[in-house]
Amino acid sequence: MRCRWLLCLLLASIAVAQAAPPAPTAPAAPQAEPVAPAAPESKVGPNDAVLTVKGVCADSSKQGDDCKTVVNKEQFEKLADALQPNMPPALRRQLATAYARLLAMSAAAERRGLDKQPKFEEMLRFARMQILSQELSRALQEDAGNISDSDLESYYNKNSPAYEEATFVRIFVPANQQIANPKPNMKEEEIEAQQKAGQEAMKKVAAALRARAANGEDPDRLQKEAFVAAGLKGTPPNTKMEKVRRTTLPAAHVAVLELKPDQVSELISDPSGHYIYKLLSKQTLALDAVKQEIRNTLSAQRYRDSMQTFQAGNAELSDAYFGPAPKPAMPPLPKGAKPAQQGEVDPD
Repeated sequence: MRCRWLLCLLLASIAVAQAAPPAPTAPAAPQAEPVAPAAPESKVGPNDAVLTVKGVCADSSKQGDDCKTVVNKEQFEKLADALQPNMPPALRRQLATAYARLLAMSAAAERRGLDKQPKFEEMLRFARMQILSQELSRALQEDAGNISDSDLESYYNKNSPAYEEATFVRIFVPANQQIANPKPNMKEEEIEAQQKAGQEAMKKVAAALRARAANGEDPDRLQKEAFVAAGLKGTPPNTKMEKVRRTTLPAAHVAVLELKPDQVSELISDPSGHYIYKLLSKQTLALDAVKQEIRNTLSAQRYRDSMQTFQAGNAELSDAYFGPAPKPAMPPLPKGAKPAQQGEVDPD
């Protein structure tokens, strides 16, 4: 289970407090990290002490062994459950160690009067807002997860194409043709012309293979021919694709789910090559098989909608004080493109 925000902050603060630089020593042999033992089998009552912090007490008149703070099981579990319900034993031990140090350090801070400083109240106010925001986020997530069976069924019926599952054969034809025995000292123009000729040749190969696939020829044999035509010596990819969903296909390939059984797609081309699909079978998954998937989708959607109120950009910042807002980063240039030089004019 992931560490909740407040608990992570608490443990991190202790790590920072312990990070004073040690005196230099000779390097020691590496040792294995100690592993926290499993939780003891013996039963501990709710009023039994589980943490004792010596030297920390509310009554300043107590001294020596009389000055201590005792935390019983009920008190500690109340804290642990507030930070992270069902906290694992190893993390509880870390929390106990951190809590003991916090008790000691906060008591020392109070003796110095640090809690009376004006900035302390501001920090406390801000920390309160952070905790309340986290609790609201958790509550909204719980609300978003309350999804009825009728909601699941309604979403399933309205989005049934999303739950189609198909089996295809797919033939991949590389876009480029390997140059066999390239001539030494070829000019850049010659290399580009040879590459372009190879690309045109592979387009024709792809069109011919697509026609043969539509006539029912063996897709594995066609795939091997595609690699031979491209001059590739590696093992061709497996042509059979099972359990294909819209979410598992590239966006430009999703239309192949509209094919009928034994129908072959038109060529789908991108910079890497040309794709030929043949639909073997298609079914719509049963509601029971995708219930959890739909639940996760609806829960995430409802949570985003509920958080939209707080992310609508309703804050107005003073540019006179904060300075102007940073400009959005420019999108990366296409491969091979060069940025315009100062003084150049876009021809369009």
